[in-house]
Amino acid sequence: MQDDDKLPAGPEDGNPDKLPVQRPGQLAVGGGQRALALEMFDDKRGGDEDEIDLLAYWRILVKRKWLVLGVLGTVVALALITTLMMPPVYRATAVLQIDRESVQILQVEGVGNAEAAAPDFLTTQYELLKSRALAERVANELNIDAATVERLDSTGWWQRATSALRPQAASAGDEPGTDETGEADALVGLGQAVGIVRRGLTVEPVRNSRLVRVHFDSTLPAFSARVVNAVADGFIAHAIERKFDASSYASKYIEEQLALAKGRLEESERALVAFATKENIVRSGEGSQSLESQNLGALNAALAAAQNDRIRAQAAWSQVSGGGQLPAAAISGSILNTLQQQRATLNAEYQQQLKTFKPEYPSMLALKGQIDEVDRQIAQERNAVRASIKAEYDAAQSRENMLVAQIDGLRTKTLDVDSRSIDYNILSREVDTNRQLYDSLLQRYKEVGVAAGAGVGTNNISIVDRAIPPTGRFKPNLPLNLAIGMMLGLMLGVLLAFVLEFLDDTLKGPEDVEQQLRLAVLGIIPHLKKQTVAQAMADPRSAFAEAYRSVRTALQFSTDHGVPKVLLVTSPSASEGKSTTAHTLARNFAQLGKRVLLIEGDLRNPSLHRVLGVRSDTGLSSLLAGAASANQVIMDTDDERLKVVLAGPLPPNPAELLSGSRLLSMLTVAAEKYDQVIIDGPPVLGIADAPILSNVAGGTLLVIQAGNTRIKTAQAAIKRLAAARAHVVGAILTHYDAKVAGYGYDYASYYSYGTQPRLAGK
Repeated sequence: MQDDDKLPAGPEDGNPDKLPVQRPGQLAVGGGQRALALEMFDDKRGGDEDEIDLLAYWRILVKRKWLVLGVLGTVVALALITTLMMPPVYRATAVLQIDRESVQILQVEGVGNAEAAAPDFLTTQYELLKSRALAERVANELNIDAATVERLDSTGWWQRATSALRPQAASAGDEPGTDETGEADALVGLGQAVGIVRRGLTVEPVRNSRLVRVHFDSTLPAFSARVVNAVADGFIAHAIERKFDASSYASKYIEEQLALAKGRLEESERALVAFATKENIVRSGEGSQSLESQNLGALNAALAAAQNDRIRAQAAWSQVSGGGQLPAAAISGSILNTLQQQRATLNAEYQQQLKTFKPEYPSMLALKGQIDEVDRQIAQERNAVRASIKAEYDAAQSRENMLVAQIDGLRTKTLDVDSRSIDYNILSREVDTNRQLYDSLLQRYKEVGVAAGAGVGTNNISIVDRAIPPTGRFKPNLPLNLAIGMMLGLMLGVLLAFVLEFLDDTLKGPEDVEQQLRLAVLGIIPHLKKQTVAQAMADPRSAFAEAYRSVRTALQFSTDHGVPKVLLVTSPSASEGKSTTAHTLARNFAQLGKRVLLIEGDLRNPSLHRVLGVRSDTGLSSLLAGAASANQVIMDTDDERLKVVLAGPLPPNPAELLSGSRLLSMLTVAAEKYDQVIIDGPPVLGIADAPILSNVAGGTLLVIQAGNTRIKTAQAAIKRLAAARAHVVGAILTHYDAKVAGYGYDYASYYSYGTQPRLAGK
């Protein structure tokens, strides 16, 4: 070992004050400019927190694509196996028409048919189609025996049930259906038959119509058609029977009410006749008036007519008695008009002859005598008309007086009868009411009988299409089941992927580190799948080697004065790649021509010696304990610019050794002697070693394993480092696989840019 590689063992060498520069209370994020850029980046992202990041969901699915595909394949396989194992089921269909109509037993004005107008009428009919009573009727009509039930029951329950009920018969080879075993078979068979009919029946209403499709599913095509047709026929017969039952009940009820009404009518009639006999009240015809009242009414009408006749006769007599002309109506039936016409003719002839002859002429005298005779007859006829008018007036006056006298006498009798007829009228109205009720019930009784006889013609249910045996199976539908299986499998796989992603609280990518830890990501180390670390580092053009060179470059800009002279490499927990990182960074800095000292600072579970492939009986623990000097613990490597200090023997109290002054003195002298000091430290959580080392180091680099380090663990580690007044320059992400993480950042391809030589002309 060269002299310049010798380091003082502690503060007794005279350099206790030359310690690394500390920044109390500051948790750096990798330099001022980078911190500002990170804050700007975070502010920009913070404005979009409420938006749905579809790309993030897609990354989750890409990351867990094998889980999604596995669940999808499993569900599809189960759907395929289940479908292939299911027996074929055949569906037969019949179409029924159900009209809103029913028999109306009592037709009462103002009361309509409530059943036909009810909105739940069709729903009630659908439930009746699925009723147990109809299923029992169909099972009995089709005579579904135990053998048919056994063929239809694909679940095997029937076989287990019947074998349990008749173990002796089965062992003796007896035929089913005999003695007690036969009764048990019958009971089981009937119950199973009803169950099969109800399970296989499906009612499907046709929207916006009064049609309903009735389906039946079974493993026997002909049996499906038989059952659905039997259901349709049984439903119609059941509806007709219900109408007959309703008519019979109504007929019986009306008959009872009719007998009661007849008895009340007879009783009220007897009471009316007894009262009329007692009070001597006589009623004529169907009217409610007494004879006196009827006679009084007739006399009043006759009196009114007599008064009219008297007034008319009196007016005629007044006209002729004063010397006025006779009324035209009075002379219309006499010969007075004829005599007047005859006189006018004779007078005209007399005046004509007067122009020729003198009045004394014999012919003129004869003509004058005729005129005088006609005048005498006219006067006589006029007197006769006046006498007849006078006689008519006298007769009308006499008739009026007679009617007035009769009415006065009858009025007194009528008032007396009416006063005694009040109770009679009450009894009479009761008789009329009972008679009307009796007649109405008798009419309804006849109508119910007619309706019962014509019940078949008034049925409101009809079969539109009868079922025929199906030619193809209805289910299982392999394409449909596979499509449903694919849909369910995809949904379940996606849901499971999101659930696992939600439960996965690890740091998966650089964005998670920046958002959750508020640290700058100084580098992303690709995950090695086939190569070892040594093989990857042996190829300087590999993505792995280039990634660590990128970290080296980022560290040069992590602080204002470049790479911290003493750099601690640690991680929140064990096995996250800190030893590989410390060793690789040390070699990269050595490649720049720097003198680098690599210290194995994990005194509990050291691993750097395995990376280097060397061992030593002395090391850091020996130096800190004063058992060895610096020149005894510093070891050479294959690179003359890289020196290493291994952990040495594992001490019982590592924290006490690290807390001593020897560590400060060693690091101070090492920082002066070497260009770069890198400490491969222990994990932060669980022990006090890492916070002690971070306090004395100029900077701390946090190593995080992608997809393994939990967010809470990393945050707790940062809080612990902050409590130790550590200067965290940033973090690197190891074991990163873009495909596994689901991110679109393929850093392996970025780092390997230009590693493949191009052919000429390309």
